[in-house]
Amino acid sequence: MHLMRDMQIIVYNMADYDEVTALMRRTPGVSLRDADSREATARYLERNPDLSFLAVDAGKIIGCAMCGHDGRRGYLQHVIMDPAYRGRGVANELVERCLAGLARLGIDKTHIDVLVDNELGNTYWMRRGWQRREDIYRYSMNRTGRDNT
Repeated sequence: MHLMRDMQIIVYNMADYDEVTALMRRTPGVSLRDADSREATARYLERNPDLSFLAVDAGKIIGCAMCGHDGRRGYLQHVIMDPAYRGRGVANELVERCLAGLARLGIDKTHIDVLVDNELGNTYWMRRGWQRREDIYRYSMNRTGRDNT
């Protein structure tokens, strides 16, 4: 697998929000929530500068990896690829950019949440040596009263 010649990896900028959201909507296994609103995404990118990346081919966004941290651990969010571009190493490059950015900050441990029924996503992470945790539960609360899922 090799990256495409004309593809670029760029830092995620809010100017790209609408196109990224459209990519999310058409990508199987990806769910949009209230936390993915324009305002919430702007806060996330501002709080975690230069850690989220987009893959662009011929001016079209084909992939995304959002990344942040809490000062001790990194967190990947929405690592997504346009289905037509899968299997070319682009997602690997996006993830590596995120992990390298975290490493520059002294953060070596990173987590990602993957929906249980996202078989493609779960297979992707396991094949790359990420360990599925069986020893913790994730609890969520939404103060607005809306559904957490």
